[in-house]
Amino acid sequence: MNSVFEKLLGGRQGAIGLLVLSALLFVVFPLVLNDFRLNMVGKYLSYAFVAVGLVLCWGYGGILSLGQGVFFGLGGYCMAAFLKLEASDPLSTKIQSTPGIPDFMDWNQITELPALWLPFKSFPLTMVLIVAVPMLLAFIVGIAMFKRRVGDVYFSIVTQAIAAILTILIIGRQGWTGGVNGITDLKTMLGWDIRTDDAKLILYFVCCGLLVASILFGRWVLSSKLGRLLVAMRDKEERVRFSGYDVANFKVFTFVAAAGISAIGGAMFTLQVGFMSPSFVGIVPSIEMVIYAAVGGRMSLLGAVYGTLIVNYGKTYFSETMPEMWLFLMGGLFIAVVMYFPNGVAGLWESHGKKWLAKLAGGKKPAPGTARKPATAPEQAVGTGIELTGMEVTK
Repeated sequence: MNSVFEKLLGGRQGAIGLLVLSALLFVVFPLVLNDFRLNMVGKYLSYAFVAVGLVLCWGYGGILSLGQGVFFGLGGYCMAAFLKLEASDPLSTKIQSTPGIPDFMDWNQITELPALWLPFKSFPLTMVLIVAVPMLLAFIVGIAMFKRRVGDVYFSIVTQAIAAILTILIIGRQGWTGGVNGITDLKTMLGWDIRTDDAKLILYFVCCGLLVASILFGRWVLSSKLGRLLVAMRDKEERVRFSGYDVANFKVFTFVAAAGISAIGGAMFTLQVGFMSPSFVGIVPSIEMVIYAAVGGRMSLLGAVYGTLIVNYGKTYFSETMPEMWLFLMGGLFIAVVMYFPNGVAGLWESHGKKWLAKLAGGKKPAPGTARKPATAPEQAVGTGIELTGMEVTK
């Protein structure tokens, strides 16, 4: 049992990092930010789910997906469909030509609720579909691509194409999806008004809790044998395949898991912001989500959250204070990260933060002639290889 908790927390250093992040999200932000700013942070954190998923599939699995906005959007649209049906009861829509259906359907002269919308009348089924629909799409795409050994830049292009196709499909089927405007005017969830300040505060804490749970899930995966296999596949895929492992299955699992995590973020975005539109599904938002992971550090689950907060805060700050220059400033920020901090915020902490903290703590260097403690087996495994069926696969 203790070993399970150690894996989830990532050792002493990981536990401290998670504790600091939790204190920041659950204590500091609610105390120092007003309701409006806190709701904005909640929106930023919904994007962080995508960044956490990208750390798993890109940072460790070597699978660069430029279409994660697809899964974020699908999760958001599933939640929006349930909320819209609840807001479209016959009493509230009595002035429509066909009461009891969403307003955009009535505007497009649809007289009956499409069969695709019927499952979203059930709250429990909606909760399942929020995760199941994006994961099913990711499974289909993963099987089609990875079983044929399509990877690297080709896979990235395919995911971009899927994002473009889904955006066009959503906009084109205006009577079913709300078109370019998306699904708006979302009011209640099971009779609970989600537009009040108290409701937004509760949803913020729910979002933070789910985000921490996603980080713990990611740590559980990475600390298992699967996590070591992912790193081995990223560095030496052919050697892992020749060792008897089905590389495609591991890639599919990682891609599907990242899609499920992204979908949860999309659902929380819809609840906190109150709408969902195709502008969060396309190529541009998907690339921005990759930037969040890159700025935070694509090998760090906690760094993904910090990267998301930093980039989105920068967008908000620059657009408010320098509306004519903010795009150039954001571009400069990204270029600086790529050129000087290729490992992101997490890499900056590893290279400089720890030394600075050690100086503050008055740390002492080991005495001359003191032998260094031999590395344990897990430490030796990092960066050197992975044990596969009794043989050593080295870099």
